[in-house]
Amino acid sequence: MSCSLLEFCRLQELKTVRDYLSHGQTEPAEKNQTAENELAWDTSDWETAWESDKSKEQEAPSVVEAKEPSGPWLQDCVVSLSPCSDLLVVAQEQKAVFLSAKWQTDDSGKEEMTLAVSWSGILSTEEGECVSSTICIPLASQKRSSTGRPDWTCVVVGFTSGYVRFYTESGVLLLAQLLHEDPVIRLKCRTYEIPRHPGVTEQHEELSILYPAALVTIDGFSLFQSLRACRNQVARAAAAGSEMIQPPPLAYKKWALQDMDNIVDHCSVGVMTLNVFDQMKNASVLGGFNASVKGSPPAMSQYVTVGGGPYTGFYYAVEGSTQPLLSHVALAVASKLTSALFSAASGWLGWNKNKNEVESAQKHRPKVEPATPLGIRFGLPDSRRHGESICLSPCNTLAGVTDDFGRVTLLDLNRGIAVRMWKGYRDAQLGWLHVPEEQVGRESSPSASRPRRHALFLVIYAPRRGILEIWAMQYGPRVGAFTVGKHCRLLYAGYRLLGVNSVTSQGWKIHTHQVCLLDPITEALRTVNVPFHLALSDKKSEGAKDMHLLKKLTTMLKSGDMEPDILESEVKALLLDIKNSSIQKQALESLLSNKNVPVLCLTNIIRALLNALQQQDFCSTDAKLEDTVLLQLCSSQLELLQLYTDIHHVSTAAAFEGDSEALDTLEGIEGELSRLNPTLQRYIKFNSRPSVSFVQDAPDAPLPVQAFLLQIECAEDGQLKLIQRSEAEWTQLGSFVFWGCLCGKSPPHKICDKLQQAGINPPQLLSLLLGVCLQREKEMIQNPTECFKNLYALLVLLSNMEGAIEETWDSQSVSPWWQQARNILVQSHNSAAALLAALVAHRAAKASINSRADSKLQSEWEAVSLELEHWVVCVRQLEDVLVLQTLLLMTPIAGSVGGPAVPCSVKTLLEGGSGGITDNVSKWVFRHNLAPEQLKEIFQKMEDKEEGAGDEVSNILENTDETAELLVAVCKRFPHSLSPNLLFAHCCWEYVVQWNKDPEEGAHLCQAMEHLKLVSSPHIQLGICTMMWSTFIVKRFSAAAFLIEKVGKAPKDRLCRRDVGMGDKALTSFLGCCVQLLQILMEVTGLLVKNQCPLSFVNYCADAAVAEVPPPKLSVEEVWCGAEGPASIAELAMEQKGVHYPLVQHHCLLATLLHAALTFTLKVKPLSLFDSKGKNAFFRDLTTIQLMPSGDMDPGLVLLRQEFLLRVLTAWVQHIDDTSVPRTLPPTSGPRADWWPSLCMDLGGPLQVNPDILRRHLVCQLYSQGLDQRAEEVMLEVEDKDVLGSQLLMITGQRLSYSLLHVQNQTQPAMELLARLPPTLCTWLKAMDPSELQCPLVPLPQTSKLVGHLIEMLPENHAQYSLALHLLEAVDALTMEE
Repeated sequence: MSCSLLEFCRLQELKTVRDYLSHGQTEPAEKNQTAENELAWDTSDWETAWESDKSKEQEAPSVVEAKEPSGPWLQDCVVSLSPCSDLLVVAQEQKAVFLSAKWQTDDSGKEEMTLAVSWSGILSTEEGECVSSTICIPLASQKRSSTGRPDWTCVVVGFTSGYVRFYTESGVLLLAQLLHEDPVIRLKCRTYEIPRHPGVTEQHEELSILYPAALVTIDGFSLFQSLRACRNQVARAAAAGSEMIQPPPLAYKKWALQDMDNIVDHCSVGVMTLNVFDQMKNASVLGGFNASVKGSPPAMSQYVTVGGGPYTGFYYAVEGSTQPLLSHVALAVASKLTSALFSAASGWLGWNKNKNEVESAQKHRPKVEPATPLGIRFGLPDSRRHGESICLSPCNTLAGVTDDFGRVTLLDLNRGIAVRMWKGYRDAQLGWLHVPEEQVGRESSPSASRPRRHALFLVIYAPRRGILEIWAMQYGPRVGAFTVGKHCRLLYAGYRLLGVNSVTSQGWKIHTHQVCLLDPITEALRTVNVPFHLALSDKKSEGAKDMHLLKKLTTMLKSGDMEPDILESEVKALLLDIKNSSIQKQALESLLSNKNVPVLCLTNIIRALLNALQQQDFCSTDAKLEDTVLLQLCSSQLELLQLYTDIHHVSTAAAFEGDSEALDTLEGIEGELSRLNPTLQRYIKFNSRPSVSFVQDAPDAPLPVQAFLLQIECAEDGQLKLIQRSEAEWTQLGSFVFWGCLCGKSPPHKICDKLQQAGINPPQLLSLLLGVCLQREKEMIQNPTECFKNLYALLVLLSNMEGAIEETWDSQSVSPWWQQARNILVQSHNSAAALLAALVAHRAAKASINSRADSKLQSEWEAVSLELEHWVVCVRQLEDVLVLQTLLLMTPIAGSVGGPAVPCSVKTLLEGGSGGITDNVSKWVFRHNLAPEQLKEIFQKMEDKEEGAGDEVSNILENTDETAELLVAVCKRFPHSLSPNLLFAHCCWEYVVQWNKDPEEGAHLCQAMEHLKLVSSPHIQLGICTMMWSTFIVKRFSAAAFLIEKVGKAPKDRLCRRDVGMGDKALTSFLGCCVQLLQILMEVTGLLVKNQCPLSFVNYCADAAVAEVPPPKLSVEEVWCGAEGPASIAELAMEQKGVHYPLVQHHCLLATLLHAALTFTLKVKPLSLFDSKGKNAFFRDLTTIQLMPSGDMDPGLVLLRQEFLLRVLTAWVQHIDDTSVPRTLPPTSGPRADWWPSLCMDLGGPLQVNPDILRRHLVCQLYSQGLDQRAEEVMLEVEDKDVLGSQLLMITGQRLSYSLLHVQNQTQPAMELLARLPPTLCTWLKAMDPSELQCPLVPLPQTSKLVGHLIEMLPENHAQYSLALHLLEAVDALTMEE
């Protein structure tokens, strides 16, 4: 509401600063006495005026006189404070001290800013020079991330020698320049300000330096760039340890101010342009009647000086070198602008020079450029008055001037006249405050686009009176006064950051203090805070005053460190002082939402406001409407606060004894609890996972009254309405209202009475009660008997409230009241709490219905049966969900995938369709990675137990693990939904879906195949295969086929990932699964079609599968018949069409060839093994009829197929005899699987390759590998023995040739045997090449047995029969010798 003087910073070691600057000497006593005598000088002219304003004056904290030093030492120093208040410079004569901002923590833990000494030293470099003026200029940061804080601060110091030197915050000299040979009187700066109106000229940045008869101005942009360059150069030189390069001199303008006897201060107003009227007036005065006026008036820089003869002078310097106008002839003649406006100084000092160089520089002072004369335009003549200082306002239109008569004069710079004068302010110090209007809310703002208004205040510090005053401009009253010390310094910069422009300042929030008061006694810096509304008249200031009060109230509430009594009185006073009802409503809403205000304070404040509103007279219709709304708000909030207080009082009262009637009614529930206890214990075990929560978010945390008010509102009809914001807040509200009753700490009837009196809707109370029971599940289960007894009592009390159960309720329909309770329970994911609450609600509903039936003349059995039947179904569903949820909450083994379990409820299962239950269990199987064989074993044990096959089977499940036991329990609850066929089908689909998300996990697809094989229903199996093929498999399968066809061999890993989306190893596993899938599809099709055998590769004429086996009937449990949602996987599978058997067989051939090529890394182009009809039939829809290859195939293609199958057999033989692979049980997959030979033989028929050729090749390869026993087994199936005998004769000759001719250590008997052999046999053995054998060194008994088989296979009339006999004799002889 009023002005304030706020302390924002403390000064450290100020006494040390004083001792350092004054050399430890104190002022003479005579000077102190003189100062005391001057305090009483000429007070008659202001004492009378002061009496009338005593009521407005405010007392600041008392000053301790004991700490006051002797003499006003600070008044004799040169003091400068940065606009950002982060650097203070105190200088006296040759010495200076820099104080920088630091943040410290006081004893109470609060952080406060302090100014501590960062540098001290001597600034003078020439003999006899002293510091005469200084300013601190903060430089803006050039980084894009800057938000308005300065990059660094430059200290500019003027000396009596005429030098101006620039320093960093640490006292490092950046540059020095001699601009004029007279002493520097005053340094001032002007920085960029955003124009508040479109017509205001944008002012440029500038540094002005005043000398006794000259004024030097330096452009701000060039100064900014030069200072940054100098600072960077100093940093580089310091880092490199080298000498600094001398920077170029600064460009400046220099004016010789004429026609004024004495100048002591100045201000640079900036560039201005005369309007047309003033231009014509000046032309007429200066040029006479015949003067000519140019169309565009020139831009001029205005300078105002104060001193003597005249008292105030106004100077105008025309910008640029424009032609002189007649209206400015006198000015042009006096100014002589033909000289260079921009000069460069050639003298430099202080750049890392040694002593000799400094002395030489002093002897040879640099040349000083002459000044351009500038005549005075006009002034305020007063021969006896001498000006002392001038202070320019932020808007550049007003200026305050002090003089030696103790007057303060207000100048209008646009008109050049004095508009106001204050007397009785000797040695006054001035400052300005530019205050923006507070932002008003949108609802109270007449125009959102209206620009913010600003108010201007003049701050006057009278040191002789020790008072600080604030005056509104231009003719406003004094709005504030403070009693302060007599030795303070008023610090007003009048500028902000240097280097800011209209582009870089976008989005910046530059925080500066406009006026600061430095008190050396208390060692504190204080700033003046003036609200905007003090500049307005009484009528216009009401809204601004109210906004200021609202802002003050908000600040007070945010502090939170006041005592409740003081807070209540302060807030009550502020709230009642606000006149506008809309702002008063905002203040009340801010008060209600604050967490620091106690309930009692809120009640007292709102009651006082309500009383004030009731006694208020309404002036207009709008005010009456706003006050009515505010009155209703106060009444409703008082009602809510009373309800909060009553509930809190009842909840914190002493415990009560419960009635036994509720226990008698709940007698049967104990049996239910004992039956459900094992399942509940498991549910608690799996559901109790550690979690982190905040204390204030816990359900047991006390509910703040603000949260209570936010969740309850008063409707137009006067009833209270609950608002459900979030689940946590809803639970906290329910705990506050009902948890004490549920725990037995509060009487339920009292709470219900309070709620009924408040007029809250009973259905909302029922939702709140059940919500807290469901959310606080663990506490409810820990003490079920007590909680159920109290829950039963609360349900009965709520159902008996008016508006709960309608009196006109039809007995043949379902009660909306109890249906709402069921809806809440079936939607909850907290299954245990929902089930137990349903058991209690069932009995409460039964008791309520019985009481209503007894009150009527006849019993209504239909209504009782219908309502209770719904409760029976609900309880059964919740019990099923509890068992299912317990299974789903089981923690999977480490390393499992699939993510956390999704919580389920009755509603989610019903919305999931007929397959929702099976889908949840299949996801659980995937998360736990349960093997299909283990799942099949569990189902088999369940069937055996149901059939009662002995005591051994009945005890099997007791010895299984907990997982199987829970799964069995769930399957018993859902016998139809979790039948083996449905569960295996859903598991298959879940695994293939997860594989599709990550194709690298080939194990998922393999598991899907295993689950698919266990589906016993051929119809479901056929549909699952068809959907898997069309949805997930065929696209990747075709990509793999085309890729292998393109590269002609097993592709590299990179190509596989690019084209197929998986690695090379995963691709091999994928093709193997494709073979299995197509084989299962062929087998199922064979079962469903007459006269077809499983897994046969014979071309059939059937176009599609004709079902002969009746399809299974899909059903669900009786209580789950209401499921509505998507169709289950089994239902979708039943809807699939039959497949074209030859097309499936065709794809199976290709898949097998691809799988073999990748398994054994063979070079092949698989699609080239088929003719054009076969190629066109690939990757078509399996349910369509395609033109398939028929008749004899091209011999060239048959030869290519035969060659590929022979290479497969060769590679398989090499892999099974690989010695690098450890010998274990025969593998079921991979290149060493035993089924590869039989698969090649089966492929021979569809590929039109003679299987006997494959068998003979396999026999030869086995003998070549030394695997004679396996070869003898395969040899029995060979049909053409003659050809096989000829092939084996060659292998026998190679073996004997290796033993006789190619072994390095040949024995003498062997050589003798070779000599006895017939020449024909010896020549034939020498022609043999044993290198063709994979294993040439074979024991002779095996070779002898092989020769015996040759004799049996070759007929006697065979051309090589005699050669076989000679071989038999040679082998026998060699065997006998060994």
